[in-house]
Amino acid sequence: MINETTHETLHETSRETSRGTTREGAPLAGRIALVAGATRGAGRAIAVQLGAAGATVYVTGRTTRDRLSEVGRGTETIEETAELVTAAGGTGIAVPTDHLEPEQVRALVDRVDREQDGRLDVLVNDVWGGEHLIGASFGKKTWEIGLADGLRMLELGVKTHLITSHAVLPLLTRRPGGLVVEITDGTTAYNATRFRENLFYDLAKNAPIRMAFGLAKELAAAGGTAVSVSPGWLRSEQMLATFGVTEATWRDATAKVPDFAVSESPVYVGRAVAALAADPGRARWNGQSLDSGRLAREYGFTDADGSRPDSWGFLLAKEADPAVRAEDYR
Repeated sequence: MINETTHETLHETSRETSRGTTREGAPLAGRIALVAGATRGAGRAIAVQLGAAGATVYVTGRTTRDRLSEVGRGTETIEETAELVTAAGGTGIAVPTDHLEPEQVRALVDRVDREQDGRLDVLVNDVWGGEHLIGASFGKKTWEIGLADGLRMLELGVKTHLITSHAVLPLLTRRPGGLVVEITDGTTAYNATRFRENLFYDLAKNAPIRMAFGLAKELAAAGGTAVSVSPGWLRSEQMLATFGVTEATWRDATAKVPDFAVSESPVYVGRAVAALAADPGRARWNGQSLDSGRLAREYGFTDADGSRPDSWGFLLAKEADPAVRAEDYR
């Protein structure tokens, strides 16, 4: 069973979104989405919010009710993610998939193709699963990090995305208007002049930004759009556990880390991607590096608690003026 408060937050916000779209017509009804890496965190919330907007959502990951991935958390599974999607008003379909295995990814694409009559509208590439590698490596030089661990970060954060796009895009491009969303950590504006923790992590999190930029060029001829999207400081299940708090008590963590006051729940980035997917004019974003705070201002949605965090704006502002307060960026 996942963190109870996080589970309930997803349910409540999904029902609210679902009720709102039912009154006005579900904006993603009839659309087919694939969220690669939807076991927990941003991927799970994105899948749920796409479902709340009426989509059929295939959710993938390595942790199932019968098998644990190397991340080592059995408290969240892709089966539960699919159930949350369906509870939100969509149709959730869980497909256990290791995105480092091309055969498994091709089998996934074949299944979507077969079951949805050759239709796929949205690909969200959120595969990561490297949290267990980064804690002890942050702040270390390249040669101080175990090579196997460093290369594993690149496999999990870069190779998986390339394998997935290579297999999925022939299906996505059969119809005009397809959307690819590369989920990462950081935006072009923030990452361009900042070294992100260590070289392996920096490469793993900047690569999806360039992937979206390159794919935008390739998809344009097919009427498709590719963007990268970053949440801010994300209150994922793992982050809450790290701080020893829940979604209901997360502010307690600011006693140790004051900047955590600008954090956001996974629902926020979920709503960001759902808004992008429902926007008929989303091609204007093609190739851009986006974040949940910027998209919230553009589309008018809020986080689950009604706030509108701007994590990346806060971090940039704080470098210029250390006196700025995180609370002013909510």
